[in-house]
Amino acid sequence: MYIYNVTTNIDETIHEQWLSWMKETHIPEVLATGKFLSAKICKVLVEEEMGGFTYAVQYTTVDKETLQSYYEEFAPALRQKAQKLFSDKFVSFRTELEVISEH
Repeated sequence: MYIYNVTTNIDETIHEQWLSWMKETHIPEVLATGKFLSAKICKVLVEEEMGGFTYAVQYTTVDKETLQSYYEEFAPALRQKAQKLFSDKFVSFRTELEVISEH
């Protein structure tokens, strides 16, 4: 099992708009690709020096090959939509996590 984690710091001036878009549009579009089993959005509780609000979205997938397929088939277009809507008001970084065990 793998987790594709996207951490985003979003400017406070568009925070509510971005959060609504994530919940109502973006996350459902990512899940509709069929590459992920589930998703959850978490608010990061550490204050950033740059200000704004930080969230981590975690998408669960079955294996590395499925994640790679997502990158090749869907990620560029979905990232472009976010860039078009929110341009210079956010910064994101992505992390791949391998689930070793669950308790």
